[in-house]
Amino acid sequence: MTVKRRQPGRLSRRVVVEELLRDRGELLVVSGLGAPTYDVASLGDDDRNFYLWGAMGGAAMIGLGLALAQPEKPVLVITGDGEQLMGMGALATIGAKRPKNFTLALLDNGHYGETGMQLSHTSAGVKMHGVAHASGFAWTRELTDMKEVQDFRDRLHLIEKGPRFASLQVAADSPVRVLPTRDGVLLKNRFRAAVTTPETIKPEGTIH
Repeated sequence: MTVKRRQPGRLSRRVVVEELLRDRGELLVVSGLGAPTYDVASLGDDDRNFYLWGAMGGAAMIGLGLALAQPEKPVLVITGDGEQLMGMGALATIGAKRPKNFTLALLDNGHYGETGMQLSHTSAGVKMHGVAHASGFAWTRELTDMKEVQDFRDRLHLIEKGPRFASLQVAADSPVRVLPTRDGVLLKNRFRAAVTTPETIKPEGTIH
């Protein structure tokens, strides 16, 4: 059952994520724990999705490592305001490294959705796109309507002019959870296979 918490004028998170991943092409996706992972999984499973079930605050840094390791492929991190607030320093590191193929889409509902819907810092006026801008991101925006989301979607596939950051103002509702596998080893191995060629995979424990 869906809990009705929608604030007037805010976007539907599932509609937003569906738009971002429409015709995804070669896009590699890292989803933050909780609702962003459920949102991505709701569109169907894909080996190029790396779902996080823990490590709150770590999604952006995992995406950064992926973008640096796969510079010819576009990388999208989809996470929430609560998760990213746990990893504010990651924005500074991303800004310093300047991966041109990296985009972070922040689903900002102003709440900590996984711990009881307490108000987050963004409800108190913290502007995460402003933090990203100050950290050195090349493109930052706060998005409030679907036309802006559609324009943003076109930027996700760029492997230049990054890093990019969008704070998508979504409603604090709770769609039905769609849970992908929680097998971390399986998720790692299948994602690794999807983004690498056989000749680039080194045996476990090999040091070069």
